Amino acid sequence: MDVTIIIPTFNEAPNIEILVDRIVAVMNSGGVEVVFVDDSTDNTPDIIRQVAARSTIPVRLIHRDDPVGGLSGAVREGISSSTGTWCVVMDGDLQHPPELIPVLLASGAEQHADIVVASRHLHGGSSTGLDNRLRRFISNGSILLTRAMFPIKLRNVTDPMTGFFALRRDSVDLAGLRPRGFKILLEILARGSLVIVEEPFVFGKRVAGSSKADLRQGLRFVTQLGALRFGRLSGFAAVGAIGAIANVAIMAGLQAVGVWYLTAALAAALVTIVGNFVLLEHFVFHDLREGGRSGWIRFAQSFVFNGSETALRTTALWLLVESLPVSSLLAQALLLAVGFVVRFVYHSRVVYRPSRSTSPHPSVSLIALDGMAQER
Repeated sequence: MDVTIIIPTFNEAPNIEILVDRIVAVMNSGGVEVVFVDDSTDNTPDIIRQVAARSTIPVRLIHRDDPVGGLSGAVREGISSSTGTWCVVMDGDLQHPPELIPVLLASGAEQHADIVVASRHLHGGSSTGLDNRLRRFISNGSILLTRAMFPIKLRNVTDPMTGFFALRRDSVDLAGLRPRGFKILLEILARGSLVIVEEPFVFGKRVAGSSKADLRQGLRFVTQLGALRFGRLSGFAAVGAIGAIANVAIMAGLQAVGVWYLTAALAAALVTIVGNFVLLEHFVFHDLREGGRSGWIRFAQSFVFNGSETALRTTALWLLVESLPVSSLLAQALLLAVGFVVRFVYHSRVVYRPSRSTSPHPSVSLIALDGMAQER
């Protein structure tokens, strides 16, 4: 087979027949197979077998009684079972439009790409199919944090959290993957050096069944993210810890000689802002300093942001100390901890953000796709 369409499923019985019919409508030219890697506890495997029996393209079922690695493990197993040139990975809930599959494959072939990402965040894409504003907020926040932690690997990727993508089978080192949770694309991108292009898509609304996203999956994502990118984050944390200790020490020293706590906090902040910037430049973001911005611009961006954050933090410090029975030093330490993530994201995504090496615009025309959508 030239193309294997891999669909991990968990209790998606109502969607299987419609999904396969839509795939057949756009991919019925030969050399294509559909592989369901199923972890279901309902009658989804039976429905897949029924649909396979009448389908005009090959449909295979891999049912796993032991769902090792969750959805990511299912995708890895599906890729491992394929022998084609390309693998397309998509969800089984109809939120990923099968009509986009030919566009992803054409884009990959035309641009000699290793991976073609279907992005909700390119012009023409949308994530409106997510259930509510909270899920959209969490999704966007996760993408922001992920891109901050992998500024080089994801410089050309606007949607590393998507579950809809095409990949050249021989470009992925399956033995090097450590799948867990939902985000297999992030694992692939973070562990490889790949040629990546993107195409926009509209994330559809779920037709039947229920979302599998929950708190447990969120925790798995955080664990995965930390395991993949602990290096840069740990360096930033170390600099932050040094700065926090210095901040509290300077503040305590100034208070010991009679300086008012707010004045002491501001003086400590100024010293540590400059010191932290020097450490970040030389030990954390040293490989991103040649991004087209001078050191003075980076310093100005860092100083203005940290100065604004200091003003907000000092205001919060005053409110806490004056309204609650809490030590000023304890409140300052807690506020510094809260600001850690915000500072990391800002420095990764603004101060040291690398320039894109490819155009963010899709190169393959979507006119044919639009025409098919209108016919449907």
